[in-house]
Amino acid sequence: MCKVLKVNRSAYYHWINNGCIVNRVDEKLNHLIKEIFYQYREVYGARRIKKALVQEHGMIVSTRKIAKSMKEVGLIVKMKRKFRVATTDSNHTHSISPNRLQRDFKTNIPNEVYVGDITYIRTQQGWLYLAVVIDLFSRKVVGWSMDDNMETSLVNNALQMALHNRTPPPKLIWHTDRGSQYASDSHRELLAEYDILQSMSKKGDCWDNAVSESFFHSLKTELVHHERFKTRAEANQAIFEYIEVFYNRQRLHSTNDYMSGH
Repeated sequence: MCKVLKVNRSAYYHWINNGCIVNRVDEKLNHLIKEIFYQYREVYGARRIKKALVQEHGMIVSTRKIAKSMKEVGLIVKMKRKFRVATTDSNHTHSISPNRLQRDFKTNIPNEVYVGDITYIRTQQGWLYLAVVIDLFSRKVVGWSMDDNMETSLVNNALQMALHNRTPPPKLIWHTDRGSQYASDSHRELLAEYDILQSMSKKGDCWDNAVSESFFHSLKTELVHHERFKTRAEANQAIFEYIEVFYNRQRLHSTNDYMSGH
């Protein structure tokens, strides 16, 4: 004979009205995952969402469970199109500075080593060029400049922004490729004025400036490749928001143990 399980009537109706505790927990987790996913521009996979759950909500959830949840609620990370490395023109007669980094991209203090490079963004109005300065310690973009040309003023303005914002000490190492802008007399005068040590990559070797290339890869695959900019001004505004609002303050960087830039 089967035993009849006695259940308190009020407890039974409470369960009916409020649902299973496990289901409620899963619903809460799904909501938080969706919130984080859209907060971070639909580019976070399970691994970064896991870090965000810990840092922002104190929740420890396995990567597998997060991936399963993302699949259940239909969250698909933006597809990353192939990124093509673009280097500046190194065919010039200016002298070349030594490579002081030799691919050693680790530093223990801020404002010790900056790296920089130039990339271009397509708009219906024409090309928009972007020069950046990145602090190797935090991977934060500490200086940037945009223009419709690749003249030396583009890189000078980016570096001057970094110097104004951060006031690094003398003997800062400034590492770039061998582009004519960085090798120009005007740029070197700026470096001499602030007692900055110049460092340059080998010719045509993108791995010697991998940190800058990594930033451009993130910019292109997380923003640019998903937009069709009508004007340079429109692209300028979107890139400004990506750098200053998202990349520097919100995005978790794997090289910093998934901490945002600082």
